[in-house]
Amino acid sequence: MKWNIDKVRNIGISAHIDSGKTTLTERILYYTQRIHAIHEVRGKDGVGATMDSMDLEKERGITIQSAATYCSWQDHTVNIIDTPGHVDFTIEVERALRVLDGAVLILCSVGGVQSQSITVNRQMTRYKVPRIVFINKCDRTGANPGRVARQVREKLGLNAVMMQLPIGLESDLNGVIDLVKMKAIYFDGDQGETIRYDEIPADLLAEAEARREELLDAASMFSDELMEAALEGTPTEEMIIAAVRQGTLALELAPVLVGSAYKNKGVQPLLDAVINYLPAPADIENTALDMANDEQEFTVVPDPEKPLISLAFKLEDGRYGQLTYVRTYQGAMKKGDTIVNSRTGKKVKIGRLVRMHANEMEEIEQAGPGDIVALFGIDCASGDTFTSPEVSMSMSSMHVPEPVISLAIIPVDNKSQGNMSKALNRFTKEDPTFKTFVDPETNETIISGMGELHLDVYIERMKREYMAEVEAGRPRVAYRETITRRAEFNYIHKKQTGGSGQFGRVAGYMEPLEEGEYEFVDKIVGGAIPREFISSCDKGFTKSLQKGTLAGAPVTGVRCVINDGAAHAVDSSDVAFQLAAVGAFKEGYLKARPVIMEPIMKVAAEGPSEFQGAVMGSLNQRRGIIIGTTEESNYTVVEAEVPLAEMFGYSTVLRSLTQGKAEFTMEFSAYKPVPKSVAEDVIKAYQEEKNKK
Repeated sequence: MKWNIDKVRNIGISAHIDSGKTTLTERILYYTQRIHAIHEVRGKDGVGATMDSMDLEKERGITIQSAATYCSWQDHTVNIIDTPGHVDFTIEVERALRVLDGAVLILCSVGGVQSQSITVNRQMTRYKVPRIVFINKCDRTGANPGRVARQVREKLGLNAVMMQLPIGLESDLNGVIDLVKMKAIYFDGDQGETIRYDEIPADLLAEAEARREELLDAASMFSDELMEAALEGTPTEEMIIAAVRQGTLALELAPVLVGSAYKNKGVQPLLDAVINYLPAPADIENTALDMANDEQEFTVVPDPEKPLISLAFKLEDGRYGQLTYVRTYQGAMKKGDTIVNSRTGKKVKIGRLVRMHANEMEEIEQAGPGDIVALFGIDCASGDTFTSPEVSMSMSSMHVPEPVISLAIIPVDNKSQGNMSKALNRFTKEDPTFKTFVDPETNETIISGMGELHLDVYIERMKREYMAEVEAGRPRVAYRETITRRAEFNYIHKKQTGGSGQFGRVAGYMEPLEEGEYEFVDKIVGGAIPREFISSCDKGFTKSLQKGTLAGAPVTGVRCVINDGAAHAVDSSDVAFQLAAVGAFKEGYLKARPVIMEPIMKVAAEGPSEFQGAVMGSLNQRRGIIIGTTEESNYTVVEAEVPLAEMFGYSTVLRSLTQGKAEFTMEFSAYKPVPKSVAEDVIKAYQEEKNKK
């Protein structure tokens, strides 16, 4: 089998909400002839963008699930994942970045670097994803790509270098100047499909030459050949592209392109840049763990002849049944092959192998290294590794953030009850940030996730896709408890009720843990607690952490140290020591000055400057701490840290305060102790709820 891996690009398109990601993807699909008509995100034709296949996405004009597609450009296969911009669906971005080799970071030429752009950039850095920046919406009033490029350097810390300049701005945007070719590019035809190269307009020539000098200076840092040629005044197009590519792959350079996807300008040169500057699968070093060899790390080789190693990064239960998206890193998979899930050890046979195009698919016979495809009828969890039967490897999994908000849902009738469980079963399998459980005390079904919109979308999907009508309770904040000082414990558990009794003494201390959730330290000497019961103590403490005594919230940041104890030759047992540890924890916990902690969100509210006072006032009222404000051309961004408990329903408040002209985004920042007055309310509410039962 011949597989040209150098001609594959796996890219993601990510950005702040409403920066035009889906619009850009629509144009890319049109110019690469994957689709034959362009539909807008909120278009009047009512069709909606190709990649927003879910009804909810079309109605709300947002992307909820990342969608995969592929296209061909300049003889290369480009696998594209269009990801959601809203921070509530951040897991979709995480999943996509885990399996992609390169990314296009889109910024709005008016909004510039916004809060979600910073988050996405941080995620790309975490997964070491080389990126190019596309400054979109240069046709909008107030567009200023130069300012945005400066923000990329200052706020994102990227070595941004302009590869293009716009010809005109706002409604006069006519095309772009390519600083590598030193040519003007115009996009003719109804849909901008005909590219016309021309001379650079005389009034822009001086600026173009100055910017090209900057480009050569930046790029020549990665190529001695280019540096010499630049000094002699003879740099070629190939030399510049090679040097910029090298800098981009080393994550030390971020090429910046400009345009307007909506006005069909600058999309084809962006595709050229994807091929020229973003990595092929072989350019990226991926590692796996050899499970048969003490989890030793080794580098996977993108060779189709080697044993298969692939990662399942997304599950979807759609109209075609269960679909598993996989990215192959090494080896190849064919229809009819047997592969092994390295987590469960289960062997499965590949029945159908497909390549996805939004919600449509194309049957294929085989997939090589670096490919992104989907499998049918495979039972697995997100993040599982599939390999050939002869090897046992595991790819490291992705970062899954903890949910910060929860609410109770009650089905309205028996039919909805059954449908609701089916829906929850599917959603929790698909989305690791969406969790559900039955509260053992209230018997209510609780769902938890990353934000109000996140849960809102799932409740809506339950109604639409599963006919499960549910009533949702008030959203609740996921509180945590922790201790603030060291406290000692010395607890004896003794029970004698006929037959063999229970006996165990556990002594030691607990103290705050600076990093991490929980740590167990065994300092027992001389067998005060027999070795076989040490793990029982650990189990008892772990059980106690599930529910603190103040507000019934999980306890985090605790180190439990045991240094003394006692056992009885007949009455001591695993259960006795677990119960002794639970008692010891309770005893020490109250002495360790426990506090309740709440999730604090980083909020960025953006809108016209005239509403700055009102926005700041509304955030202050919500116990917010203003971190800073930035004002640029009558547009202000107010950044603040606000407790999540105060942010419920804020979108309605903000809309009414600003005549609907401002919007906000928020993401989880940290857990911090709640003020005393709020803590009293939380404890009171918990006690009342407890007394009701």
